[in-house]
Amino acid sequence: MRARFVFLLVCLGGPAVADTSEDWALHGQATVIEQYHPGFHSAYRGANSLDPSSSGRETVNLTAYAGARVWDGGEAWADLEMDQGFGLSNTLGVAAFTNGEGSKVGKAVPYLRLHRLFFRQTFDLGGESEDVAGAANQLGGSRTTDNVVVTLGKFSPTDIFDSNDYAHDPMHDFLNWAVIDAGPWDYAADAWGYSYGGAVEWSFSDWTLRGGLFDLSRVPNGTELMRGLGQYQLDGEIERRFKLGGRDGAVKLLGFASRGELGDYSDAVALALATRQTADISLVRRGAWKSGVSLNVQQALSDDLGAFLRATLDDGSKEGDEFTDMTNSVALGLSLKGASWDSKDDTLGLAFETGGMSEAGQRFFALGGLGILIGDGRLDHYDREDVVEAYYAATLWQGISAGLDYQFIANPAYNADRGPVSVFGVRLHGEF
Repeated sequence: MRARFVFLLVCLGGPAVADTSEDWALHGQATVIEQYHPGFHSAYRGANSLDPSSSGRETVNLTAYAGARVWDGGEAWADLEMDQGFGLSNTLGVAAFTNGEGSKVGKAVPYLRLHRLFFRQTFDLGGESEDVAGAANQLGGSRTTDNVVVTLGKFSPTDIFDSNDYAHDPMHDFLNWAVIDAGPWDYAADAWGYSYGGAVEWSFSDWTLRGGLFDLSRVPNGTELMRGLGQYQLDGEIERRFKLGGRDGAVKLLGFASRGELGDYSDAVALALATRQTADISLVRRGAWKSGVSLNVQQALSDDLGAFLRATLDDGSKEGDEFTDMTNSVALGLSLKGASWDSKDDTLGLAFETGGMSEAGQRFFALGGLGILIGDGRLDHYDREDVVEAYYAATLWQGISAGLDYQFIANPAYNADRGPVSVFGVRLHGEF
């Protein structure tokens, strides 16, 4: 425990001095998340199952962000991160996994990764001038409301696409994977969630159009990326901003398509039945497309209350290749600031998410198949995996917050013979 707080104190400091235009910046953050679940009912378990006995795990990550303005409108960033710890059951057993800061590569000893190394160029196209606040991966300055932003290098597609003011940041808001991101969106990434690629954003009036091209991992859910776009993903998003009852809102429509070595669930099932072996998706991978679409809505309901909705559907015939094993999902929730109880910097959040698996995927897992996160060895009784999450984040001092999180998960891994599971979490976060 002492080591965790040493890690935290390394990254904590006073708030950055406000400046309308920055030529360079250094930021840091530290996040510690503890999660625990008591024992739960389990008729059976497999290689990728959530451990049915009571269990607790922790994750610790520290990030240093360094950025510099290389010329007018151009900035370069490098993010070095230290990770340590494990998700529950080594990040296995739940499709809508419980810890958004828990990568798929858990280690007991801290290790370093250069997760982001990218260049961003902003082209002003006119309109009113607006201030851009300095933050991690964003130099303070100004730009016109109509602009084009080009980002190239190594970063996460979620840095650009599918953002939501109320549910997108596990350091500050919800923790569940399928609440903070569109669960069925297998965004191109290595096992830590980052990829090589580029994105273009064109903002004009109340609209923004986004497009991106990213490397897939060499093998689905792998630790190494496919260089040179030998396997790739295309992402496109349309955003429309508006006011409803005088309150800010936005709707985003995301389309995505991956081209890579992917396994078809039906092919794996046919091979398993013919050979009387356990279903193995790796034996039937071949060049194929996998696509999907996601709707993302946010709306302020008052000065302190906001609502969000995500609805996502992908090609259920193919394996989950980068993020998780989910072919359809709906998530919705509320976020309430604490001004009404004299804690204006605190936040209370409540969300519900329901995820499903295609019939082809159900047959695959019923024959003992293993996915990215799930695989109980059997799937005798399929049901939707449902999640309810509630969190409270309290600001202790400027830049330092602590939070409590609770998640109720029914039918983990779509298995009605296991669960339900209650997951209790504590989060400590600091940044400068």
